[in-house]
Amino acid sequence: MNTSETLADLVAAEDVLLFVNAAITATGQREFRSDAVGQQLSLDFLHAYVLVNYRRVYASSLALDINDHNAARIVLGLLETAGEAGAEERRTEGRLIAARLALLPPQRVYRLFGEVRRAGINNRRTRAIMRDWLAARPDLGHDAVKYRGGVKTAARHIHLRCPEGAGPLAEVGAFLFRPGRLPRYEHRLLDAWRRAHYEQGAVAELPFTVAEGFAARHGMKREVFLKRAAPRMTRLERLRTHSVTQRPEIDLTAMPLTRLALYVLSLPFEQRAARRTELTGALRTAARRAAGGHAGSWGRVHAVLDDSFSSSGSGQKRRRPLAVALAGHHLLEVLAAPGAYRGLWTSGRGDALLVRPWGPTPLGMRVLDALEPGPGGAAPDRLVIVSDGWDNAPAGLAGEVLRVWRKRLDPGRRTAVVHVNPVYDADGFDVRRLAPGVPTAGIRDAEDLPALVEIARFAEGRTGAAALHAYLDRRVALFLGEKETVS
Repeated sequence: MNTSETLADLVAAEDVLLFVNAAITATGQREFRSDAVGQQLSLDFLHAYVLVNYRRVYASSLALDINDHNAARIVLGLLETAGEAGAEERRTEGRLIAARLALLPPQRVYRLFGEVRRAGINNRRTRAIMRDWLAARPDLGHDAVKYRGGVKTAARHIHLRCPEGAGPLAEVGAFLFRPGRLPRYEHRLLDAWRRAHYEQGAVAELPFTVAEGFAARHGMKREVFLKRAAPRMTRLERLRTHSVTQRPEIDLTAMPLTRLALYVLSLPFEQRAARRTELTGALRTAARRAAGGHAGSWGRVHAVLDDSFSSSGSGQKRRRPLAVALAGHHLLEVLAAPGAYRGLWTSGRGDALLVRPWGPTPLGMRVLDALEPGPGGAAPDRLVIVSDGWDNAPAGLAGEVLRVWRKRLDPGRRTAVVHVNPVYDADGFDVRRLAPGVPTAGIRDAEDLPALVEIARFAEGRTGAAALHAYLDRRVALFLGEKETVS
């Protein structure tokens, strides 16, 4: 740490890390140990605090691997308080907002635009951002059918000109604001929506979420409807409907790693065992894709993976912590050198495919096991702990083990230790930590693990505020495509 840095600099760095961890993990939904109201109040405070005190950092967070919920909240906060920023700040914020909106799912962006309208944010800059995003949409007619209320709200707010007559924009305007005026539409989906009111065959031409309502209206059998709608389903829609019927088929090899882990955990043990080769192969393929150029670069890696009862999550985040651990297990195996990975589950199970949330959290005992030398008598180069941090069998043992290890047995830090936590602790305004000297980072998707390990090193207290801000600046430059500014 740079000795020239003041106490205020260190506090600022801690505040930044606190917010980043929350923005990665928290979604305002119920967790295993806290309800939704507590989560929302805690998150509200953090957003307000960082926006007022560290506006530059607040905006820079859009370039990090934060979740969509917090990205939308940051955009709304920046637009709502634009008058408090200087001209240069507004230009940078505008670019960050535009770049982040391009990555967000369209339904979330339309929901955000609705919040912008309800908040009365109607300045020229905001309307320009909304207008540019709408203009970049590949098919506004498709959006008008699938997200009709959102498109209508956005069009009204920016005073989108939808002239009468011919042309795509004219048809969208007629569809949104003058329904029934045109006898037919040139746009395929707009006309399919019109015909679906009285023609059952047109239902299958519509986006799945819209078609569901028409199918129920026509009294179509669910299985027949799903079979007809299969070609137009998105990957997530296929996943959601797979439990209802074996159709449509799912391409597991194309699924993101954490999403695939959630799917695997949703299957009964019998199906997991029967499909072991298929499921394990898909998880390893997704892990190799997520590792990218980092594969095999982490040396000897030992991992402690939490499959205690609390990893079951909540009704809103069902099995999410366990899915992150399962996905992390396969990713760490790829990141480690060939044959140099060892994964230890808190339950003591040795079969990752059949894990389930069960029992207490003996993190301390598993950390002791993980610090044991591997083949050849060598200590691990990295110890990664994936857990919500509630070490309770016995309580506090993991933190004490790590403290003694670092102070007495490994003062030279030959083994890098990092704790990634998928659960936001509303009472502590952060993810729960195991020990003061152990860097901890929040995590939502296991795919972000390599980047989060880099963030976690700032939480260790050995790197100062200047280095943290330089890191944020590099991430912003990369996010905005300014690669030449990155050293």
